[in-house]
Amino acid sequence: MNRVLSLRRLWALLVKETIQMRRDRLTFGMMIGIPLVQLMLFGFAINTDPKELPAALVAPTQDRFTRAMVSALELTGYYRFVAPDATAAEAERMISRGDVVFVVTVPSDFGKRVEKGDDPSILIEADATDPSAASGAISTLSTVARQALQRETGATGDEGGALSVAVHRRYNPEGITQYNIVPGLLGVILQLTMVMMTSMALTRETERGTMENLLSMPASPLEIMLGKVVPYLGVGAVQVVVVLMAARLIFGIPLVGELTLILVGIFVFVLALVILGYLLSTVARTQMQAMQLTFFFFLPSLMLSGFMFPFRGMPPWAQWLGEIFPLTHFLRLIRSVMLKGADADTVARSMLALGLFVLILSLAALFRFRRTLD
Repeated sequence: MNRVLSLRRLWALLVKETIQMRRDRLTFGMMIGIPLVQLMLFGFAINTDPKELPAALVAPTQDRFTRAMVSALELTGYYRFVAPDATAAEAERMISRGDVVFVVTVPSDFGKRVEKGDDPSILIEADATDPSAASGAISTLSTVARQALQRETGATGDEGGALSVAVHRRYNPEGITQYNIVPGLLGVILQLTMVMMTSMALTRETERGTMENLLSMPASPLEIMLGKVVPYLGVGAVQVVVVLMAARLIFGIPLVGELTLILVGIFVFVLALVILGYLLSTVARTQMQAMQLTFFFFLPSLMLSGFMFPFRGMPPWAQWLGEIFPLTHFLRLIRSVMLKGADADTVARSMLALGLFVLILSLAALFRFRRTLD
């Protein structure tokens, strides 16, 4: 008994810890699940050089020179013309909604200027709210367009080099990374803190042995849920004020859209987060499990929402998976309103998606809590 190390005692302790680990299935599942999620996300979904970016073409006269340049741009793999015959007004709406990343405008006299050798030009408008997403495609523009024109006209060397390509980076002409990161950080900070704090609300009652007192109160499940959720809305409001003031005063992030629309979107987003945290608290048995579930949700949400990596650079299955996270829709809303000056109609889809999350999560949380009562 006095020996410092006994293999028999050590073996008994190892068996004990193994049995406890097997009983805590949630923790054991997290130990296996998180590495698999990280492997899948980093290995297959993450792509810092997105291809097949949607584009709109505004070309009143679809001559052979225009078709040659469009085909050459598509062959680079960066461009996918989803609106090959859009008007200027339609293209403006599409880029403001985020339906396209590029708008290629070819003047009506482009073909005539090419034939005359009169320095033809085209305009490329790029959505630069995420500078890294469009950088690869922009870098290929001038060379590819000029070479396509040379092949079509039969020119060689510098003869076909008179083409002028004007690139207009919309919403972030200087390509400042903070314009993309800081508004997204608001959603990331709110998600981490709101979900984590709320997820521990109910499990804290269980661990402290006060759940029976809570259940004996003359209150309905809805009232109990609201009593746990509403205080954290106030905490979220403080965080919103701090982040928005820092974004404006420290980083100089422009606020082009309406502040009221931003606050409404933030409120719906925070409401979805606190209800999600409450739902997790009905599943977890301890505060440690609640924290583990929070990070299990936080990791894929961070990777697949478009915050860290370009959303359009991910494969289709990863984009579909990213649509189930509230952060994805909030990032689209906050960036569109702050940087593009989008109105309520433009961000209606994102707002509707967040509202749908609130409804579904509320019903699921009430159902889980009723089962807890039973």
